[in-house]
Amino acid sequence: VAVCCICFFVILPLNLVGTILGRNLSGQPNFPCRVNAVPRPIPEKKWFMEPAVIVCLGGILPFGSIFIEMYFIFTSFWAYKIYYVYGFMMLVLVILCIVTVCVTIVCTYFLLNAEDYRWQWTSFLSAASTAVYVYMYSFYYYFFKTKMYGLFQTSFYFGYMAVFSTALGIMCGAVGYMGTSAFVRKIYTNVKID
Repeated sequence: VAVCCICFFVILPLNLVGTILGRNLSGQPNFPCRVNAVPRPIPEKKWFMEPAVIVCLGGILPFGSIFIEMYFIFTSFWAYKIYYVYGFMMLVLVILCIVTVCVTIVCTYFLLNAEDYRWQWTSFLSAASTAVYVYMYSFYYYFFKTKMYGLFQTSFYFGYMAVFSTALGIMCGAVGYMGTSAFVRKIYTNVKID
């Protein structure tokens, strides 16, 4: 009963108020150049320029930048070793953010050169695909580096790794989208329309 009261009297009214405020205070869109109201048809492109391929390949380089550090993080969490090198982990996080932004900008540039204007979700998902590679690495770590067995330990491990990978994917996707959005805004503010 308490949870239902919280849902009906707290969450629902806050969602309604947030929706009303968001729609009324959003203002006019601030596009960097003139936008055509009718979307253009997207021309045929080669297989490697498709958004699905770009999304799958977009996470390889960011994962490569954190690959070595993932072993130490997994070991400190699952093998109960003490982790002391927090400054190096911060440096790896900064490198991950820089590499993620650079990779998503390149992916978006490929899309825009192929005259595909649907870059928003592709930039988010190509950066977030790093989490898929981290989750695949967690399978390797589980089978070759841990001595876990049984249903409880397996479900506990893969459940926590799914939560960790999802959080990492959302973080990388947000960083990639924000960097790509700034890049697209910058290149389209320099477009001269006659």
